[in-house]
Amino acid sequence: MFLAPDLQEQTQRWTDYLRVEKNVSKHTLRAYRADLEHFLTFLADHYARPPSLNDLSETSIRDFRAWLSRKAADGAGNASRARSLSGVKNFLRWLDRQGIMHNSAIASVRTPKKPHKIPRPLAEAHAMKVLEMAGELARDDWIAARDRALFTLLYGCGLRIDEALSLNIADLPQGGFIRVRGKGNKERQVPVLAVVEKMLAEYHALNPFFNAQNTHQPLFTGMRGGRLNQGMAQKAMRQIRSLLSLPENATPHALRHSFATHLLQNGANLREIQELLGHASLSTTQRYTEVNAEELMRIYKAAHPRA
Repeated sequence: MFLAPDLQEQTQRWTDYLRVEKNVSKHTLRAYRADLEHFLTFLADHYARPPSLNDLSETSIRDFRAWLSRKAADGAGNASRARSLSGVKNFLRWLDRQGIMHNSAIASVRTPKKPHKIPRPLAEAHAMKVLEMAGELARDDWIAARDRALFTLLYGCGLRIDEALSLNIADLPQGGFIRVRGKGNKERQVPVLAVVEKMLAEYHALNPFFNAQNTHQPLFTGMRGGRLNQGMAQKAMRQIRSLLSLPENATPHALRHSFATHLLQNGANLREIQELLGHASLSTTQRYTEVNAEELMRIYKAAHPRA
């Protein structure tokens, strides 16, 4: 993608700002950069030349709508377009705060309405079967132990898969708690069950790459000793899903949803679950009450004689 020199310089400065000052996750950074690149490529086609800061400042509400319509025509849903618009707005707000450029039209662009989604947890019986079967298809004992430890950690502590795979030896549980760095680089403490510590200990006893002295070593390692890739964890879950004939929502992230839903079903309150999950807003955690309501309605319709 070709940009005028002034716009090229500012996009690089914005990227540095997100990475260094805001310390956004690598996934957020990659998504924002891709969304902005798509928009600026659209402008380049629109103006038939590399766009400049002046072109960006004069972009009209009609232009923004045309870009979003292009994304829709390419198959992007409301959630995808909303995220793309968020990335572009972030860049324009940053330019405005820096006193570099102002665009008055962006404030009038409505964000596409996102579909209302509720989490899709596993049933308790299915979650337990996943933990029992984890590692059954692994070709090495230490990899089997690794998969059992990873999935037990996800379900036992409600971690995001990225949070778990970002842990190092230094982050091993201490005093019954594990420190996790989540979204926005926010740190939280999560209680660790004895079974989770047991699985981690069994895994490290078998892991040929484990070195307790190297505290910066990844907690979960791949075949060659590097940090375990998310794709490998997802592949292991797909194998378990096939083995147990589980639905497609049986993913590593579903174990986090299951953690929250099963706590709620067993009497934990929303504030407690919010702290454990690391949600910034209680409204995000409240989605799990809808899961309970949905399950209650399913049981009611199945059991009521007039249903």
